[in-house]
This record gives sequence, structure tokens and C-alpha cells, in this order.
Amino acid sequence: MTTVQSPPAPPTAIRPRVVARTGLYAVLAVNAAVVAYFFAQAGFASNALIVIGRFFGLYGALVMAFQLVLVARLPWLDRRIGMDRLTSWHRWTGFALLWTLLAHAVFISFGYADGAGVGPVGELVDLAETTEGVLRATVALGIIIVVGAVSARYARRRLAYETWHFIHLYTYVAVVLAFSHQVAVGTTFTASSAATAYWYAVWAVALGSVVLGRAVLPLWRNYRHQFRVSAVVPESDNVVSVHVTGRDLDKLGAQAGQFFLWRFLTKDRWWQANPFSLSAAPDGRTLRLTAKAAGDGSAALRHLKVGTRVFAEGPYGAFTTLHRQKTESLLIAGGVGVTPIRALLEDIEGHTVVIYRVGTDRDAVLHGELRDLAVAKGAELHLVTGPPVPDRLGPRELVQLVPDIADRDVFLCGPPPMMNAVLRTLGDLGVPKPQIHFERFSLAG
Repeated sequence: MTTVQSPPAPPTAIRPRVVARTGLYAVLAVNAAVVAYFFAQAGFASNALIVIGRFFGLYGALVMAFQLVLVARLPWLDRRIGMDRLTSWHRWTGFALLWTLLAHAVFISFGYADGAGVGPVGELVDLAETTEGVLRATVALGIIIVVGAVSARYARRRLAYETWHFIHLYTYVAVVLAFSHQVAVGTTFTASSAATAYWYAVWAVALGSVVLGRAVLPLWRNYRHQFRVSAVVPESDNVVSVHVTGRDLDKLGAQAGQFFLWRFLTKDRWWQANPFSLSAAPDGRTLRLTAKAAGDGSAALRHLKVGTRVFAEGPYGAFTTLHRQKTESLLIAGGVGVTPIRALLEDIEGHTVVIYRVGTDRDAVLHGELRDLAVAKGAELHLVTGPPVPDRLGPRELVQLVPDIADRDVFLCGPPPMMNAVLRTLGDLGVPKPQIHFERFSLAG
């Protein structure tokens, strides 16, 4: 089966990412307006602090629901926005949620304390003991605070992903507790049958999206396709390719540039999922990933046995030709970031220039395949070697290699320091942002 080529979008077409982003903003804005309407409809308490507290509580619930949608891994959103950007938005809305719920707790406590003539802490304790649902809300807030603390940049860098992920899963407990609190004591929730129906619908969509994207779709895909390891091929001393086969892979919908979360079902690694890009364009028969031994998970790939069952979540990512703006392209790879670039070169149409940045010739994994593909497709291939300093992909160097760089789509994948440097260079050269395509592996719980 031949690879399906993906032509660029017509110049007049609205970019898929713009459509998806605008759609998300519009949905959020409409729901914010609906919440404001039901809040006003429910009437206002005589104590202004309580009114403000309820206001923050309602919008905290809406932000929490929106957060769930962002990390639901819904294919339509993921292919247009990308998991890295959705995860980034999830992180920032998470901090907004934390401060919103804290404001809710503070204003409510001070408001009721003002009427009771006691301190806010004592009033909060009294509410938790005597009012249905308040204790559950207090526990939910405590969970959100802990998750927010471990998600801060300083703490996140010092925690193993599995530890951070396990703690992050408690967010779903907080969601259930917060919803039950809203049902029990939410004035706006019970103000009218329309408000009740609205909030049930909001939470049904949010939780349903998570169940669909994170459980139903992965389970269905793995049941349908029955992934197994078909070959393990060492590419160098510390790089290995794993070929995966299965049933009806032509109906999987994977595209060059995308990645999967791979879980190889061996007795010592079945619990660990690692994100690896496809290193060859999907052909409907097999999938291939290529990984460098950077940790225990990737190092163990070399010892996989043919026939090992695989649980693969995906395909994920917006690093595809769907977002092309121009008929000509520049592909820039650094190190093992060559894997999605190699797949894109196989899939992409139009004249293409490939720049492969490595420390030494020995580090140029898959260079032979790139060379053969470049010859077959009439593409230009430049292997750039040397230490990181001085910068060998600065403005002058890139213009020398690709004089018409501003008139090309640029696809970039590599180590974060290299990507950051190249992104600055592309900005200096005036390459329009819609023509710059990159994706960082960034997973949320």
C-alpha cells in the first residue's frame, strides 16, 4: 500500500488550528455568559462577600470542566492544536482554577463569619461539620492545592513523571467531590430546572470527553488493531527501531509526524508508557518507532521479543502536513528528533530542504534513509555537525543553506535548547509564525 500524500491547504483556507482555537474560545465565552445569566437569575445574598464567593465558585466549576476537555485527548482537537499546546493551556488554567477556588473558599468563609460573629477559620470548620457537601469541597480544595504545588516548575523538574502522574490523578477525585458539593449546596445549581440541566450537561460533556478520549478510544483501537512487535532493529550503539504490526492499520488514521504512547506488555514494563514518534510514514501495514536509550524505558526496547503485545495510545499530535501554508518546505531535525522529520520527508509534497543537526557524523541516526529519500524525492539534504557552540544554525547559516526560507513551511524537531535557538533565529529572519511547525512532548495526567 502506498503512503497517502497530504497536500498543503489552499492559500485562502482558514487554518485548522485557527478553526479549533476559535471554536474553543467561542464555547468558553458562551458558557461564561450562560453562567453569568444563571448566577444573576438565582438572586444575590445580602452579604457582598458571600455573593463574590459564589461567583468565584461558579467560575471555578466552569474552569475545572474546561480543564477536563483540554486533556481529554479528543482526536479532532489534538490533530489541530496539538497535545503540547493543549497541555500548556491545561497547566495555566490549572493555576487559574487554584486561585479561583481559593478565592471562593476565602470569600465564603469571611462572608458567613461576618454574619455569625466568629473568625473565618472557625466558620469554615463549622460549615464543614454542619453543612452537607462543604467537607467534600474542602477536601477537593486540598487536593487541588497539592496538585498545583507539585505542578509548579521547581517541583515538577524534581519528580519522576510516574510520581507526578500518580499525584495528578487525584484531580479526578477532586472533580467528583467538587461536583457533589455543587449539587448539595449550589444555590445557582438549584435555582431553576434550566440551571440544573445546564450544569449536569456541562459535567456530562467534560467527564464524558475524558472517558471517551482517555479510555474508550484507546481500548477500542487496541482491541481492533491487536498491535504486536514484528521486528527490533538496532540503528546504532544506543538507538533502536521497533516495528509494530496489527490488523487493519490502514484504518488507524495515523499520519507522518504523529506519535503514540507506547506500552509494551512485558512483565517489567507493562505499566510504563513512553511517547515516541513514528519514524516512518504509516503504510497501512506496519508502524515504526525509533528511540535513543535515554532512560530505562527506552533502553529496554532493544530487548523486546518479536510477538510482544503492545498497547498503543494515539495517534497524537499536530506536527503533520495538515497545517502547511506553502508548497515548499524546510525540515530541521536535531539528534533523535530526526524521527518525525524522516517520516514527514517520506510523506510531504513539493520541493523540500532537510537540515540534520548532530554533534558528530556517528550521531546521525537514520542519515542513510534520509539520503535515499532525498534522492528519490529530489530534496536537498544538509548534515550539519559540530558542538553546540558556536551556533551552526544561526541566521546567517540558515540563509546560506535556504535563501528562500521565509517562503517555506518550517518543521522543527529536536532537543529543547536547539529548538529554542532555532525558533529565535526563524523569528529574526522574519518567517511568519503560521509557517513554523513544532511540537514538544508534554503530557498531562
